[in-house]
Amino acid sequence: MKDNFTDKVLKLIKEIDIAEFKNIEKAGQLVYKAMKEDKLLHVFSTGHSHMVAEEMFYRAGGLIQINPMLEPFLMQHEGAYRSTMFERLSGVSEILFDCANIKPGDPIMIISNSGINPVPVEMAEIAKERGHQVIVMTSIGSSTNLQSRVKSKKHLYDLGDVVIDNHCPHGDGIMSLEQVDMKVGAVSTIACAYIAQRLVLNIVRLYENDGLIPPIYMSANVEGGDAHNKELIQKVDGRIRSLY
Repeated sequence: MKDNFTDKVLKLIKEIDIAEFKNIEKAGQLVYKAMKEDKLLHVFSTGHSHMVAEEMFYRAGGLIQINPMLEPFLMQHEGAYRSTMFERLSGVSEILFDCANIKPGDPIMIISNSGINPVPVEMAEIAKERGHQVIVMTSIGSSTNLQSRVKSKKHLYDLGDVVIDNHCPHGDGIMSLEQVDMKVGAVSTIACAYIAQRLVLNIVRLYENDGLIPPIYMSANVEGGDAHNKELIQKVDGRIRSLY
């Protein structure tokens, strides 16, 4: 490998900063408006992308009104191959949506690098059919090179009220091997986690611009953190399944 991984990652992040600035701003305004009305942002993803939902949930500096829709059978730790096959099953998303306690006016963010599998795409379709605003995080460059596996033939990027492109290359890897035509150094998790934190920072700034204290967690490992977080959690008591 002749290229420098760090240089390529920094270049990717800079590309996201420039190209996706307006989309991240638009998503932030959408979520901020909902949160001011005591709505939740539901974050849904499958496979490795589920780490983005975890990145935004219950961590220092994170927003309280984030509900990660974490379904173990769609993650690798309960069977990597099975999780891939489950993601391709039509009809699963309607069951998950109905069980997620999504209220009128709640926006939903859906993350999928490929944006072609039935579970994430149908989740977006159902959310839109039921009147929810949808934020999409995907690789448009990769997705446009792939055929949708959904009955509607739609890609995830077709369904977003706001679409944030993670600018990851087709196949995810950014490092070329010298002796075989394969790529390593997957960057979608890095890119999407960065976008997620940029989105949170944008929402926090909007709170501050309006003279409001943003509802964010403190680290549970600093003095006063437990008491601060307990008070915040009481405000969303029973609405976020993964808190308990």
